[in-house]
Amino acid sequence: MTRPATAMVLAAGLGKRMRPITDRIPKPLVKIAGRTLLDRGLDTLAAAGVARAVVNVHYLPDQIIRHIEGLTAPRIVISDERDLLLDSAGGIVKALPLIGEDPFYVLNADTFWIDGDRPNLERLALEWDAARMDILLMLCEIGQATGHSGGTDFLIDADGRLARAKGDPAGLIYAGAAIVHPRIFAGAKPEPHSLNRYFDEAIATGRLFGMKMDGSWITVGTPDAIAPAEAAVRAACR
Repeated sequence: MTRPATAMVLAAGLGKRMRPITDRIPKPLVKIAGRTLLDRGLDTLAAAGVARAVVNVHYLPDQIIRHIEGLTAPRIVISDERDLLLDSAGGIVKALPLIGEDPFYVLNADTFWIDGDRPNLERLALEWDAARMDILLMLCEIGQATGHSGGTDFLIDADGRLARAKGDPAGLIYAGAAIVHPRIFAGAKPEPHSLNRYFDEAIATGRLFGMKMDGSWITVGTPDAIAPAEAAVRAACR
């Protein structure tokens, strides 16, 4: 397939668990080993050939807007949610006029990963099949994760279809990156709601798929997750 040329970067959250750091800066601007979480995500998108990234903002929005001002790879378009925080799916629905009608990447701004031999967004694009899929999630095993304190999210079958894992130790973690077809939001309103609704709808129709990532996945949810994240980055650079 043609790789997605557009991405939606979810950067509007309040980052409450990251306090007191996020009392003064939005979570996407927290630095890990000298690079902000947001920069790490945008760098990954640029390396995958993404031309345009829609970044939603709500909490301390002007800091994010100033930080990415003038960035051209990818080119940034802001979706302003400062009047109302819309959650993951609501933010995408509001941004659909900016995203367009083609499948697009979705990226969480508070996680990142270190690729293996082949970039994971490239692998995700190669796996994507719009005839069979509405959503394709990037997944990781517990052993690939740094900073993850919860259970597993999905079980994957031999064809790549997903079901809810409900914490099953054989399951996989959603690694904060996906390809999504905008048709799933037909008729949706830009009001607060989660992507989990669409995950469950796609499961019900057999159209939620997953791909196991290659490399290391890092999530930074609380201040005490910063040191392990930086250690993982240093280890990968040796």
